[in-house]
Amino acid sequence: MPQSVPSFYELLGAAQHSAVHLEMRDQYGIMEESEEIVRWRRGEAVDVDPYSEYWSDWTEAIQGAVARGVTVRRAQIISEPVSEYIRYEHHITQVNVAAGELVRWLPRSQASDIPLPGNDFWLFDGELVRFNLFDGNGAGLGPQHTEEPAVVQLCTTAFESVWARGIDHEKYSV
Repeated sequence: MPQSVPSFYELLGAAQHSAVHLEMRDQYGIMEESEEIVRWRRGEAVDVDPYSEYWSDWTEAIQGAVARGVTVRRAQIISEPVSEYIRYEHHITQVNVAAGELVRWLPRSQASDIPLPGNDFWLFDGELVRFNLFDGNGAGLGPQHTEEPAVVQLCTTAFESVWARGIDHEKYSV
């Protein structure tokens, strides 16, 4: 896979009809979230204002894509009982939904027969896959991308299978 990977925002900006995201980890170690997670653990309010400085770039990008007719969907495969991180992520997902994303959750026990790629990914227009690589502690290692037809097909099939079984965000409680 090539080393030079377009940014997520470039790929989303170029998307014409779909952007789908499959997450499969129970824990992420994203530095930008660390302070918010600490506040959330203490029971303090966390930033779920889609128009705040923290979220505005994301919100604007998703809303812009949706306004252009791009359907943005996110599916997450999660272990149950859910991890502390997934409880936090479920709480802040209201920002994604407010921005225009459609979100579903699938308990891992219902995904055993679905062929899945080894990494989380975004799939743009059913043509380009951007893998998000993480280390064992959930820290980001950077992206990879490919347009290899067999990989695109695997990711398409995996996402659509998870989506079909997933539970809408509003109906899934942690």
